[in-house]
Amino acid sequence: MNYSPDPARYQKMNYRRCGNSGIKLPEISLGLWHNFGGVDVYENYRAILQLAFDSGITHFDLANNYGPPPGSAEENFGIILKQDFNGYRDEMIISTKAGYTMWDGPYGDWGSKKYLVSSLDQSLKRMQLDYVDIFYHHRPDPDTPLEETMAALDLIVRQGKALYVGLSNYKTPEFNKAVAILKDLGTPCIIHQPKYSMFERWAEESLLDALEEHKIGCIPFSPLAQGLLSNKYLKGIPEDSRWAKPHGFLNEQYATPDKIEKVRELNVLAEGRNQTLAQMAIAWLLKDSRITTVLVGASKPSQLSDSLKSLENIIFQESELAAIERILL
Repeated sequence: MNYSPDPARYQKMNYRRCGNSGIKLPEISLGLWHNFGGVDVYENYRAILQLAFDSGITHFDLANNYGPPPGSAEENFGIILKQDFNGYRDEMIISTKAGYTMWDGPYGDWGSKKYLVSSLDQSLKRMQLDYVDIFYHHRPDPDTPLEETMAALDLIVRQGKALYVGLSNYKTPEFNKAVAILKDLGTPCIIHQPKYSMFERWAEESLLDALEEHKIGCIPFSPLAQGLLSNKYLKGIPEDSRWAKPHGFLNEQYATPDKIEKVRELNVLAEGRNQTLAQMAIAWLLKDSRITTVLVGASKPSQLSDSLKSLENIIFQESELAAIERILL
């Protein structure tokens, strides 16, 4: 069946300025970390992408190693981009990353100029694109000089292979250094992608203040703590959860009894707000004006629909915020 986007899609979404850049991002962006790989069902993830675009989501976030197998999410996205979204490329912000192991040998990982340039060339071929809108360094490299990594990002922009650059998983000291180098090179960092949720709060220590100071956008990933901040785990482990998948990321050490109890208490609070726990967890991030957009995943269209409903209520009473803090202590 041929796909035609909803003409009213841009009336359904709010957009926030990405730092001091010229672009705005939807309050919710779609990440393809899981559920879009070669092991997944084509018609399912095609329906998720169609729903996302129909809902005003313009930002699609990938990385070279997303799958599994690595690279397959980019390849699948490229196929659907050509099939369903031909003619709509200029309405999209498409991002990808490099920084984790992608191929054998000393040049298939981390942050050398060799790896970053080669990886993006491969990503563009897989997605059948001439350029991406945002290219991230996915994680800091402890061995490669930061100047080399940032110079590679600058080179990629000057080559026309990316319009903007971003950083992911950088802690504040190395982030500040990277931002200064990029600024001197003339290719400013416009966005940072940290792991941030009610259960992962390190970004609050100093990173969010640094982002505000530098006027750089923020896109938290894993806002639901990889599904833990949802009602999936209130009554055991469902068969279709990430925990149950052999290639999943949740484990018993992560989902401790203490965290499960906190999840149950948070769920009661969410019900009092007429939200699901997942909706409240996303809204909790968006309450902060320093957050540009929240990166969500989806295993099926209904899960994305549930996440989108979080935008109906991102205002918290002081008593609600205090209650959340008491639960999370």
